[in-house]
Amino acid sequence: MDKLLNFLGLCRRAGKLITGFDAVEETVLKGESQLVVIADDTSPNTEKKLSRTCEANNVKLIKLDRSKDEISVAVGRFAATASITDKGFAQNIERLTQNETGGNIL
Repeated sequence: MDKLLNFLGLCRRAGKLITGFDAVEETVLKGESQLVVIADDTSPNTEKKLSRTCEANNVKLIKLDRSKDEISVAVGRFAATASITDKGFAQNIERLTQNETGGNIL
């Protein structure tokens, strides 16, 4: 059982997870995003663009050690990139990625 993927699914069901590059970028620019996560097989161009946007807006970006397919199944829709809009959920995802070596903070 993958706690990180289960938790991402919980975030989605709670309405605190935004997916899709344009929507994720918009939440970062509007100051709504607490954390951005990307799949390990996200394109380098997408990673670079989001990394710049997150850095400019002081939002942490984590590259998960999970594929787009794994994340998509967990959240119930295609998700190579995702933004967490709740501080508590974001802190839990950070903790899970650190404790389970589930990703790398960029």
